[in-house]
Amino acid sequence: MKMNDTEHISQKIQLGETFSYNIMIIGFMGTGKSTIAKCLSEILSMEEVEMDQHIAEKEGMSINQIFEESGEEYFRNCESNTLIEFNSKKGLIISCGGGVVLREENISHMKNQGKIILLSATPETIYERVKDNTERPILRNNMNIEFIANLLEQRIDRYIEAADIIINTDNKTIEEITDEILRKLSNMI
Repeated sequence: MKMNDTEHISQKIQLGETFSYNIMIIGFMGTGKSTIAKCLSEILSMEEVEMDQHIAEKEGMSINQIFEESGEEYFRNCESNTLIEFNSKKGLIISCGGGVVLREENISHMKNQGKIILLSATPETIYERVKDNTERPILRNNMNIEFIANLLEQRIDRYIEAADIIINTDNKTIEEITDEILRKLSNMI
């Protein structure tokens, strides 16, 4: 009987072959970053950090409030500062905000910290996943497939430039996505 990828990685971890770096999960909103980060955290016994939540807690306000009161540039500065803060930590699984790759310095910080996993999906899949969510300031008044496709097109080269591993999440279960990530990460150990 063939061992699945999760069991294979679990055996490596039990043998002390754990990840001594951070795992950064990037991608457009709605590609599954938070869900997959949580799942990987449980499997790998690594601390999970949701970057947007970390920023919101540090700033004492929601991401929407940060955008409304201080603007997108201020929020992007918070992202950069958070990555610098994480530089001194190891063994984290970090679910990054969708726009974190917009700054070259952020890509450098992430590459210095560990492996970067890009989760991708079609604009149609993204729309279906986020259409009822009001916590997406970039999509406020723009919740449609055309806007998502255009914004994704503007960011795709940056995502690909940053990524060590690329995983398409369309029509895949959490288990399938997680197993694919673990298989690719295990090949890098």
